[in-house]
Amino acid sequence: MKTRTTMRVNDAQYDVPQSFVGRRLLDYLRLELGLMGVKEGCGEGDCGACTVLVDGEPMCSCLLLTGVVDGREVTTVEGLPKAFLTRFSATCAEYGAIQCGYCTPGIAVMVAWLEDVGSVMDDVPITKLLEGNLCRCTGYQQLIEAVKALR
Repeated sequence: MKTRTTMRVNDAQYDVPQSFVGRRLLDYLRLELGLMGVKEGCGEGDCGACTVLVDGEPMCSCLLLTGVVDGREVTTVEGLPKAFLTRFSATCAEYGAIQCGYCTPGIAVMVAWLEDVGSVMDDVPITKLLEGNLCRCTGYQQLIEAVKALR
């Protein structure tokens, strides 16, 4: 029987304290690891503010128990390549795509994932790909234009 839960987060290996195994991944990332880029917007998987990549796939960390992520790779906005974050930030600023910034980390993770899957997603509208990430400030037109410019 396995008694230890481990995971890689942003390229670092962690042993998960037993007290977090039955809790949400969101709680572990914020409370134990101090990764404040992972936000809680709704706690129900509807807003995308808590989006992380688990083994390269976008998932809502508010819906995952930490124990389920045992042995897997988790990437938060803090673990995205600095070059990507610089381009993403500059493009969003150029297009006026960001206002308050609360949704930005989850959107950045999704856009980074879109860059990774590349041409596989070229036929899917950006609006469809980002529909799980809510932005209450800007609407989506500026964000869609910024993502198009990045692609």
